[in-house]
Amino acid sequence: MLKHVLIVAALLPVPAFAGSFSPPEGCTTFMTVQARQCRVSNHYKCSADAPGDQWRADFDQQGPFFLSRINSEAEWVESYDLGETAVRQALDPDPSDPASFSELLGSGTDTFAFNLSRDNGEQTRVNGFDTLTGRTFTIDGITLSETQYEFTETDQSGVILRQSRGNEYIHPEMRLFFSGPSEWKGPDGDFLPMDGSPVKFLFPGDPGFAATEPLFDCDPLMTQAAPEAAPIPAAFR
Repeated sequence: MLKHVLIVAALLPVPAFAGSFSPPEGCTTFMTVQARQCRVSNHYKCSADAPGDQWRADFDQQGPFFLSRINSEAEWVESYDLGETAVRQALDPDPSDPASFSELLGSGTDTFAFNLSRDNGEQTRVNGFDTLTGRTFTIDGITLSETQYEFTETDQSGVILRQSRGNEYIHPEMRLFFSGPSEWKGPDGDFLPMDGSPVKFLFPGDPGFAATEPLFDCDPLMTQAAPEAAPIPAAFR
């Protein structure tokens, strides 16, 4: 747990939004993704983690707001909502239907059902699916496969907290999901459109690699439209 605290602490100092991302000690940044909806994400790996684990640190105009880790199956493992206090949410052991990147690639569809716990005591359940549409898109020279997805997150009594549906993109070799055009069910019961699609992929040596300042769709007056600020289901990977 100390390692998690140190990772979060490394992202919290301000100003972080105008500089270059530095991952925790023992970790290496391998890709920066500038996306729509005023977000930039730095992807990194840490030598102390299990093989295949990957981290993603998300920044908006105010600085870092979300941190997450996935495993080799692109299965969501843990995340931190970096508000005034960092709230950790973790995958509960022994999910009834684990998310599986291999299943998605092998059969074209993957269902999932798992429980989540926050360190503030909140417990929720997630059910949904990902399926390949058969279409591919090339974004900034990177070829991605399109998926269709739906997911619902409920509390322990079955009350729906979040719902989302739409499209995402995957990169089979990177074993990563990227956001795409989607709809979120807002507090008024209506589905609200969003699109956090990637725009630029930056690698070591590229100008703008490890940037923490988002470039696209930014507006001084914009607000995060997604419930609870964290982009989901990308947050689950």
